[in-house]
Amino acid sequence: MTHEPPFGAHSRRKSKYTPRVAPGAGGARTSAMIASLDAEGRETVAAPFGHALRELAAARDDIVGLSADLSKYTDMHVFANAYPDRFYQMGMAEQVMISAAAGLAREGFTPFATTYAVFASRRAYDFIAMAIAEENLPVKIVCALPGLTTGYGPSHQATEDLAIFRGMPNLTVVDPCDAVETAQATHAIAAHPGPVYMRLLRGKVPDVLGRYGYKFKLGKAQTIRDGRDVLFVSSGFMTMRVLDAAERLAADDVDCAVLHVPTIKPLDVETIAAEAAKSGRLVVTAENHTVIGGLGEAVAGALMRAGVHVPFRQVGLPDEFLDAGALPTLHHQYGLSVDAISASVKSWL
Repeated sequence: MTHEPPFGAHSRRKSKYTPRVAPGAGGARTSAMIASLDAEGRETVAAPFGHALRELAAARDDIVGLSADLSKYTDMHVFANAYPDRFYQMGMAEQVMISAAAGLAREGFTPFATTYAVFASRRAYDFIAMAIAEENLPVKIVCALPGLTTGYGPSHQATEDLAIFRGMPNLTVVDPCDAVETAQATHAIAAHPGPVYMRLLRGKVPDVLGRYGYKFKLGKAQTIRDGRDVLFVSSGFMTMRVLDAAERLAADDVDCAVLHVPTIKPLDVETIAAEAAKSGRLVVTAENHTVIGGLGEAVAGALMRAGVHVPFRQVGLPDEFLDAGALPTLHHQYGLSVDAISASVKSWL
């Protein structure tokens, strides 16, 4: 029997960082530190990945699940409870989990392997490269706590995972925005014949894109709203933030478009270049990731190679190990909050 402590099996040591707490948070500090993101005032969906995987398994007997002692914290428990004979609890051994997933894929299964993003990207990289990506096996690596979605400091903050995995051949990289997209993307990556790394928002996940009639398409960027002054090019939950920032900026007569880019690799260069080439707009990338090696630099490189020369800025995390603390405090401190995004855009115009 495995043991999963409150914020993950790998978190037994205390962080050396002093937590920063939002003013007035008081006793709410702990919940603020482990929350995936601020969803106040939004409708939420519980465990969209877990329920989507369970739906897939009902129709496909090749779907199997694995977790590195974190099934409850990656929503894999929904699948495990429904299909216990198709679930493998691998313990605190990410490399073993990845190797087992590769073996299952070779035998005709489609494995979904879950852990925290830091452990997949930092600990299991070589195993993913050699056992899965080089062989182009259909293993789906789905990881919670991407970027700054936990307040527990650098041991849990996967601020560089996109940079790490963008450089791996054969690997598709997906960063969904919300519950709607997480469920749709789960079905899409299951149908994809190769390996996938997908960032995961777990627990109660906001429903943001549903009101726009959004449909996820693997490898495609989609315009969520149009605007004349600023083009946000965003991924993950930062699309939620820039949509809110666009509403805020509209009050100051700043008209913002939002181009959502859920597939980081392969990047939809054609759509991004076409949108950026529309004259007169500042292009601002927004990502829950360090500004080194993620969506921002991918977009900048793509635009340069396409010959599209436009004013360009990045919203992202700094190239440093981040503080521990309450997420609302950290998001504002590092420029990911709606207030911070709005202020940055106004300063750039």
